[in-house]
Amino acid sequence: PDIQKDVVRLKEPHVSGSVFRLFLGGEDTCMLDPLQLHTLTSCGFNSSNPLIIITHGWSVDGMLESWVVRMATILKRNLVDVNVVMTDWLRLAHQHYPLAVQSTRTVGKDIAHLLQSLQVRFTNQLHLIGYSLGAHISGFAGSFLRGAEKIGRITGLDPAGPLFEGMSPTERLSPDDAEFVDAIHTFTHERLGLSVGIKQAVAHYDFYPNGGDFQPGCNFHNIYEHISDYGILGFEQTVKCAHERSVHLFMDSLLNEDKQSMAYRCSDNSAFVRGICLDCRKNRCNTLGYNIKKVRTARSKKLYLKTRSRMPYKLYHYQFRIQFVNQTEEIKPTLIISLQGTENESGELFITIDEGIRENTTLSFLITLDKDLGELMMLKLSWEVSDMWKNVWTRMQSIFLWGGQESKPQMMLGKISVKAGETQDRTSFCSMNNDGQQIEVAQDKVFVRCKEDEPARHRRKHSRLVQIN
Repeated sequence: PDIQKDVVRLKEPHVSGSVFRLFLGGEDTCMLDPLQLHTLTSCGFNSSNPLIIITHGWSVDGMLESWVVRMATILKRNLVDVNVVMTDWLRLAHQHYPLAVQSTRTVGKDIAHLLQSLQVRFTNQLHLIGYSLGAHISGFAGSFLRGAEKIGRITGLDPAGPLFEGMSPTERLSPDDAEFVDAIHTFTHERLGLSVGIKQAVAHYDFYPNGGDFQPGCNFHNIYEHISDYGILGFEQTVKCAHERSVHLFMDSLLNEDKQSMAYRCSDNSAFVRGICLDCRKNRCNTLGYNIKKVRTARSKKLYLKTRSRMPYKLYHYQFRIQFVNQTEEIKPTLIISLQGTENESGELFITIDEGIRENTTLSFLITLDKDLGELMMLKLSWEVSDMWKNVWTRMQSIFLWGGQESKPQMMLGKISVKAGETQDRTSFCSMNNDGQQIEVAQDKVFVRCKEDEPARHRRKHSRLVQIN
């Protein structure tokens, strides 16, 4: 028979180095002692209700971070019949980071013992939420429980990077630790070979908001100056913003039920910002946070999304595709786009095309908006060029005057389409006045939805190609 690592088989009572508090509401908590089972009844623990255990990370000041109680409050208020327990391992967490790391497996074992003494009836109702080092602790807790006792779900909120990056799955949070594991990576910017949050995928679904390395609204570029000026306290304050953003994104998913952030599977962030990954077929997209669709996968899926800098964090993702034809000179224009839908309009969006446009180039890029436009109806487009390019054009004009008339630079456009990630609808746009797809510099041109049914026509064309081959 397999040798069980199950902590349950230990004969002597397990003395926990961690303190577990059942959250009752407000500032009220009740201490659960696995060795004194009467504390469960006196605290009002209900073993037939789902159980969520929140575990904090490394502590610089030895104080419980304010988000822990806030998260407990939100979970209790939104999920109602649920036991919310907070792991307090501050005594071990308030040490030099490498020492705190050494304690993570011990705290994981403490949680595993607690779970066995609580005897929650359905393990699929068990959900561990761990932040930073707490994510790996939750993973270790899961690794001690096997078979029928396997934990239902673990959520890693920016799992810690140093001393875990590149380690084998048994030495960190991994998909094996629960029936379903999800992780949100928010501070993976690397400096001197280290990043605060782990970069590698550690779950069934790994979310990388804004690429995962930087979060909007966090004064990220100041972090290294802060550390040199204030030492560890500067580190804590600056790191907190991007590292802790994972926590706030998770809370946002509970607080703003009508504004669930959608993320999309992609090979990396640079491909994502080109807008080529807004596909939801075969579980290629999923909801970030509490309401994730729990689909177990053989390999970790990396998902990307853009967010706002504050709550509600949700942004709507649009892929803009535009074909340029008959472009003889390479130019690097700035496109000014505005979209109008049945619900809202986007306002002016400026897109600078750095890679340069030549003949028959199709470009794809991502547009994000904090409002849903509804069904797309109209597109207004104009373009500008840099001063340098304008000067070249003006000199050319002074040498060649065609019939005494100055002709402005023109750009010929082919197909224009916009795909909404959240609805998966693709809209093709045609010139409103049927005057071709030619557009002069600094000229506003209006495009409307093409009359023909573009998706159906595209499918017919595709099937014809297949038959020929």
